[in-house]
This record gives sequence, structure tokens and C-alpha cells, in this order.
Amino acid sequence: MSTICETFFKGVKVKRLDDEGNSVNVYNKPVVVQLEYDPKGMLVKITEESEQKEFIVCKGSEFARVGRKGIIFKLSTETLLLTFASDEDSNQFTDAVMKIKADKSASVFSERTEESSASQYFQFYGYLSQQQNMMQDFIRTSTYQKAILDNPIDFSGKVILDVGAGSGILSFFAQQSGAKRVYAVEASSIAVHAAKLVAANNVDDVIKVLSGKIEEIQLPEQVDVIISEPMGYMLLNERMLETFLHAKKFLKPGGKMFPSRGDLHVAPFTDEALYMEQFNKVNFWYQEYFHGVNLSSLRNPAMTEYFRQPIVDTFDINICTAKTQRHIIDFQTAHETDLHRIEIPLEFHMLQSGTVHGLAFWFDVAFIGSNVTVWLSTAPTQPLTHWYQVRCLLSQPIFAKQGQLLTGRVLMVANAKQSYDLTIEVKIEGTNTVSSNTLDLKNPYFSGATEPTQPIDCTNYDFQGTGADGYENFQYQ
Repeated sequence: MSTICETFFKGVKVKRLDDEGNSVNVYNKPVVVQLEYDPKGMLVKITEESEQKEFIVCKGSEFARVGRKGIIFKLSTETLLLTFASDEDSNQFTDAVMKIKADKSASVFSERTEESSASQYFQFYGYLSQQQNMMQDFIRTSTYQKAILDNPIDFSGKVILDVGAGSGILSFFAQQSGAKRVYAVEASSIAVHAAKLVAANNVDDVIKVLSGKIEEIQLPEQVDVIISEPMGYMLLNERMLETFLHAKKFLKPGGKMFPSRGDLHVAPFTDEALYMEQFNKVNFWYQEYFHGVNLSSLRNPAMTEYFRQPIVDTFDINICTAKTQRHIIDFQTAHETDLHRIEIPLEFHMLQSGTVHGLAFWFDVAFIGSNVTVWLSTAPTQPLTHWYQVRCLLSQPIFAKQGQLLTGRVLMVANAKQSYDLTIEVKIEGTNTVSSNTLDLKNPYFSGATEPTQPIDCTNYDFQGTGADGYENFQYQ
């Protein structure tokens, strides 16, 4: 367990060494060297106006002690000699570096995730702009606040774990609901900013920001409730749900998961314009004299690539040609390995005749509290969220008549890119009509979708009872 703290070393002399070992001063005076948490290890920063520097210290970093106060770092572009003002500073800095170098533990996360994917993932969520984008999704943020504040029995006086805390907004909601203590665990560099928010709001006696991955940290005590926002596109993208379930090792018997369950909805849809939009992209590769080059040999691979992209956007529910089917994941009872391979059998009774171009997906999650159950829905019938909906095209559309039975399956196999390889198959029962496709959920196409960057006026929304599927809906007034 690593609490968030920035460490500053004053009066540090910095020199650059050439290949022969000759040195030159980088700065004309001693500078301040700052250490911050980084998902890969530790970030070393020098923020002098004349030349700003920062580099990551990780397990593979090359460094050596020089005398009592000096440390040499061999970086990818240069070699730096840092000479500290005192033996104490030099030893403290060296101890921090050695702690990173000595960590040889392999976690569940590192074993299932490519290093390049993890690096990109944590860099993305380390930006304040990305946190703002999620926080400004009014439906997302206000639903979480409602679920937590409307269930004070589950939070008042309780110990809470916030998994993937980001800015810490859910931890603040738990504190507002009377939590005794909140452990806000965050693996990206945004943890530093979260700690500043906690201190600035004078709640650091309740909220403890911890840097690191859930799979690798330790907590000083078991918790009563685990809160998180682990949903990606199509519910499962990013594989954060596995981390959420892994965190149950810290949950007391009978403790609660918030959210408590997730429902993935699937329905066949018809959309000729969308299909042709993807199909027509390939026209570029039909050119036989593109600046003197014949591109046509690549048109088939291009077609395959474009149709492997799930399409993230929103649509009118009326394009769905059958009632939705749902796959339920109970977060209270599911194990993280249950999400490694998910197969969903399909059976749709066609409500109208038409061409089936693919399958549409969206999800709902439920917060089942002791007082009330609150649902967060990303359905196309509900106000738009930053998750939108997802559509997966078939390689060949099929025509189905009203009353016919459409069967098939959705197969989702987790991969090391923090996503899923997705296979969809459909068949019209009683015929030889079959179509399928294999898609890469890691590489979606955003069809005119834009992130909701402006907060929605909450005065126009209200919770209005229970919807047709048994969940509490947001209704626009």
C-alpha cells in the first residue's frame, strides 16, 4: 500500500555526461527535484523554466551511486548526474529508487495485460481532461451520487473501498453519506490530483488516497462496501470489471458491491445507411492508379478491417427488429475468471420483416442498496451517456420475416489488450441462412459520436418510478 505524497529535494545539482564521461551543468544553479507516483514506478520531475525534465524510474532503470551524494541515471537520450544537498536527501532518494527496483512481484493484472496496453490505459486516465469528461456525464455522476446518498444504512459509519477512484468523486459521495473511512485506490497518475482534492476539501481524515493497482496493494482492514465505475463500452471493454471483482478479497462477508449487477442487452437491428457507410470506405482501395500505384490488392483486407470495428454511437430504438435479450452478471457472486470467456446464446422472435445488418448492444447496472435500488441505463431510450451504444455488423446482412426465429450466439473472449475478441453468429431457423462476423472491441469506430463535454441541466431531469424492465428510469420533463 502506498499513500500519495509528493517528495521534494532542494538544492540538487544536475549535470549531463557525455560518452567519455565529461560533464556539463544542465542548470546554472541548484534546482528542486520532485518525486511523484507513476503507474510504472516513480516519476522524477525538474520544472525549471530554462529546461524542464521528467523521467520514469522503473524496474528496468539503470542507475548508480557516485560518492555519498551523487546518483547517475542512464536515460534513453542522455545520462544525468544528480548531486544532492545532503547525505540524508541522497539516501532517501536512493531508497525510493531501490524500492521500485526491488519489486519483483507479478500480479494478476500484469499477467493478463500487455505492458503497452497498460501504459496507454493509465496514461489516458491520468489526464484531468478525461476525468472531466466522465464527471460531466450528468447521468453517470448523479446516478452514482443518488445510489450512495439514498442508501445511508450501507455507508454511514462503514469502511468503503473505491476501486479505480480517478478524481475521487465516488469517494466524496461515500464521505457525504457518512462513511467512517474510504480507501480511494487509483493506479494512474491522477491519484496525485485526487489527493490534492481530498486535502483541499478537508476530508483527508476520512478519505485515504492510495496509489497502486488493486491486484498489487494491501489494505490495513477489510471493507463493508466496494464502490467503483468499472464499465466500458459494451459493459466489458477495458476489463476493469475483473479488477472490480478481484477487489472482493478485501470485502467482509455479507458486504455490498456498488454497482451490484450488470445487464448486457442484445438485439438485432436494421440500418442500411450504416452498413453502406462502412462498405463504401473500401472504395478507396479499389483505385488502380493512386499516384501511379495499384491499391486494389488490399481491398479485401481493408473490408475485413472495417467490418471488424464495433460502431459506437446512438440510434433510434425502432431500428431493432426484435425484443432485446439480456445477459446478467451478478457482481456479488461472480468471480473474475467468469469474465474471461462469455458465451451468450441468442433467440429472437422477429417482430417485423427486414434486413438484419447486425446486433446492437447496451447495458444497465443496478445499485441494490438496503434502502432503495437505483439503476443506471445506457439504453437508446434513455438520456445519452458517454458510453453511447455499440453496434456490431454482420459480414453479410440477412433478410428475416416477421414471426421467424433468429438464433445464434455472441462469444466474447478476453485478450491481453484489456478488451475482447468478439464473435457474433445468427441463423434463421428452418433455413440455410447464416451470417457471422469477428470483431475487435479494442478498435471501435465512433460514427459521429461526440463525448458529452458540457454538463446537462439537472433541473430538467427527475427519477420517475419504475420502468417496464423493473428499473428506475430518468425521465426528461
